[in-house]
Amino acid sequence: MGLSRRSLLAAGGALGAVAATAHPAAGTPGRETGAPGRETGRHRVRTGFERLAADGYAPLAGQRVGVVTNPTGVTPDARHLVDVMHADERVDLTAVFGPEHGFRGTAQAGGSEGRYDDPATGLPVYDTYLKSGQPLADVFTASGVDTVVFDVQDAGARFYTYIWTLYDCMEAAARAGKRFVVLDRPNPVTGRAALGPVLDRAFATFVGREPIAQAHGMTVAELALLFNGEFLAAPVALETVRMTGWRRSDFFDSTGLPWVPPSPNMPTPETALVYSGTCLFEGTNLSEGRGTTRPFELLGAEGIDRRWAEAANALGLPGVRFREAYFAPTFSKFQGKTAGGVQLHVHDRESFDPVRTGIGLLVTARGSWPGFAWRPDHWIDKLTGSTRVRTLIDAGADTDEVVGAWQADLKAFRAVRKEYLLYR
Repeated sequence: MGLSRRSLLAAGGALGAVAATAHPAAGTPGRETGAPGRETGRHRVRTGFERLAADGYAPLAGQRVGVVTNPTGVTPDARHLVDVMHADERVDLTAVFGPEHGFRGTAQAGGSEGRYDDPATGLPVYDTYLKSGQPLADVFTASGVDTVVFDVQDAGARFYTYIWTLYDCMEAAARAGKRFVVLDRPNPVTGRAALGPVLDRAFATFVGREPIAQAHGMTVAELALLFNGEFLAAPVALETVRMTGWRRSDFFDSTGLPWVPPSPNMPTPETALVYSGTCLFEGTNLSEGRGTTRPFELLGAEGIDRRWAEAANALGLPGVRFREAYFAPTFSKFQGKTAGGVQLHVHDRESFDPVRTGIGLLVTARGSWPGFAWRPDHWIDKLTGSTRVRTLIDAGADTDEVVGAWQADLKAFRAVRKEYLLYR
């Protein structure tokens, strides 16, 4: 009996079968704008928005347009696309939809800006955070838009919520009968490979709706095609506007684009580089560095000393070293107290594996500090996508054993992912 890619990805346990293949252009709902040829030399990356504007907003002609975006929706000269579009008579921009942290970025983690009129443009701003399904479809209907445009910078990790805002908005747009256009931006940590455990649907939340890898190695346009082809019960009328000049091996600093923190605790591309591994410490009683100038690069707790850094360095993890560090967070865990722990120093980002590193740090933290504990709500299971990581570490498994446990699932996801990649 054959397995479809949709049914294979939906399986929550060991995904050992190889997925059937179909190219997005050969049956996947949605079409692509601006398919580039092979790039020669190094060019500054042109985002999907730049290419849309250069084309006179042709895909939006005659449409009332709403934009899902946040402070990262900027041009190369750091103007916000909403301000640019509002001032351009070639496009009828009538609404803005803000995700977590808000359209203008005034809210901290777990917050949003609510419904208001944007002082700069007068446009109505609608809140999408924690809305999905019919309630979100009702927001799109109430806004009066014909087409929903998505332009948000991702960080490359399954539990970074903007990709699930994308998913929820696609589903809601389909319910409301709206077109959906995704303007692509780079994956800041490259698109070379998918890494880490694949979500079991039994653990689906807003930090992971569908079975994709912890570090997905895709752009938002590629994810939109994957969501439409594999997961959405009713595919949306989807169009993607590609970038030009971006290669899968590119880190963000080679794009020539300005980095705008996509959320308050993602200040630099270096944060994004480690985030898909060290964010796992949100599921523990250790600080993940929130409230410091190096979130997700500094990890620790009261009572930890040099022994954790020594144990972590002894693993010989590729591309990274660990320094004994002490810090006092200004908010979040251990606010105003001195925590001891480690700072990650990535010296070879080509060989660095953030997810393996995160697992190694969990294993060594548990082994070198008697105060180690998981968060009582088992948030670690939501972040990793199953109980497997937690139970293996509790059983005394080493880093290789934990990483080895998800390889069959990851192989199956990579086979499906490959068919939705837009760039070399």
